Amino acid sequence: AEGMLTTVTTNAMLYPKRAQELRGLVDMLHFSLDSADRATHDAGRGVACFDFVLESIRVAKELGERPDVLFTVFPNNIGDLEAVWRDITQPNGLVLIINPAFQYNDVAAGENLTSEQLDYLSAFGRRPGVYLNEGFIALRRDGGNHVSKPVCRAASTTLVISPDDELVLPCYHLGEKKFPIAGELYELYQQSEIKRLVALEGRLPACEGCTINCYMQPSFAVETSRYFWKALPSTLKYNRMKGTWKRAIFG
Repeated sequence: AEGMLTTVTTNAMLYPKRAQELRGLVDMLHFSLDSADRATHDAGRGVACFDFVLESIRVAKELGERPDVLFTVFPNNIGDLEAVWRDITQPNGLVLIINPAFQYNDVAAGENLTSEQLDYLSAFGRRPGVYLNEGFIALRRDGGNHVSKPVCRAASTTLVISPDDELVLPCYHLGEKKFPIAGELYELYQQSEIKRLVALEGRLPACEGCTINCYMQPSFAVETSRYFWKALPSTLKYNRMKGTWKRAIFG
């Protein structure tokens, strides 16, 4: 889309078959990989996809794409970061994105990362070829989003459109309300009910303690809070490694 950056995050199972169709269309192509060990990764994902990730890296590079590896960090796999960086992303010249597991609406990804583990991630994020949004770390230390003073701007910074062509508000994970779009997205946003739901972003009871990365990242960018300043250096580092700023400005 003109003036926008496109992102695809995938377990890579379909990528080798669809790579030619996607060639040149995706600015940020992320292959999910949570361990350098096949059995560990496949067990965590619940499907045999480790080999597809390695094959997808090969195919993408042959096509001139620059994929990233997205590592979702849990307490039980944090020790695998080193091997993924050393054996997979560095030899292939890829960026390793550290994606701390998030929680929302009393849905937790197992045990929370400890303060010591957050320290380890912060240090790891300073390595070459590694991206970690430090705002994510700060938010977790602060207990996530608080409805009394919300950080989240999910509904005003992000469009969530379901496979059934519905606008989902205030975010995908809560999905309080769904509205058929039918080619009238702009008109939808003029409706009072839509505006009401947008105004509730980060303020619903289920928003307390939320740390969903894909909503917090754009939320940090629209207000000069302490999370904005925490996120800025790592964001600039990623843009420098990927050159996405050039595409966003010059097309």
